[in-house]
Amino acid sequence: MNRLSTRRDETIRLLDQTPTDLFKGSRHGDPNGILRLLGQRSAQPRQEHVRQARHAYASHLADELAGKPLDRQLLDRFADQMRGAGPVCELGCGPGHVARYVHERGADVSGVDLSPAMVEEARRLHAGMTFSEGDMLDLDEVDDGSLAGVVSFYSIVHLPADSLPTAFREMRRVLRPGGVALVAFHVGDEIVRPGELWGIPVTLDWVFFRTADVVRSLVASDFRVGEVIERAPYEGVEHPSRRAYCSPVLARNHVLRRLDHFFARA
Repeated sequence: MNRLSTRRDETIRLLDQTPTDLFKGSRHGDPNGILRLLGQRSAQPRQEHVRQARHAYASHLADELAGKPLDRQLLDRFADQMRGAGPVCELGCGPGHVARYVHERGADVSGVDLSPAMVEEARRLHAGMTFSEGDMLDLDEVDDGSLAGVVSFYSIVHLPADSLPTAFREMRRVLRPGGVALVAFHVGDEIVRPGELWGIPVTLDWVFFRTADVVRSLVASDFRVGEVIERAPYEGVEHPSRRAYCSPVLARNHVLRRLDHFFARA
């Protein structure tokens, strides 16, 4: 297992040594999210291009967690917390492999994605689970305080930086007081445009975030961020970028804070 820094005053636990023998092969995993298939350079008809892209995307993600031990560890712990606690939703679920992983460990989980094609793939691959179209910036089909937990694995990397507060406020709205979230993202301050995935041309942005900026935005949305972990990339398994994981908990008194804010403005 990776060496973990243990200074008590650290907010961020850094996992800097990446084992290279955990996963062998040339397959590259990729964060789940929204494939924006615009301006294709392929001569194929667009419908066939989209079909190939979404099947390739789902196929490459299907078992990506096998090569990511830290991701599995954090999802296992999250599933343990959520088992019997109430409904959970994965925001930006893509083809649903993360939601399926949590579901198989006993949590009552569904998935939401902005892409109809990804929702179709998730339904095809994971019969018996619920997946629906939805925008994590405006979850109009989800009632206030109705969720015990939220998973957002690399979904915020498809948002512009100025949308992050909106996403976290919406996350706050749908979580019950004391609700738990698990948020993963790429660390940095750049925007990466890969141009193609597995030989298929795509127009896709990955927005990287500084960890401190994400934490500040979560805290501003009434979350208590008790743990933040960063790690180096798993070589040969995923895009070679640092990853961060936040485990925020919604403050139990956030409803009172919202009321105080309302009356202060009245």
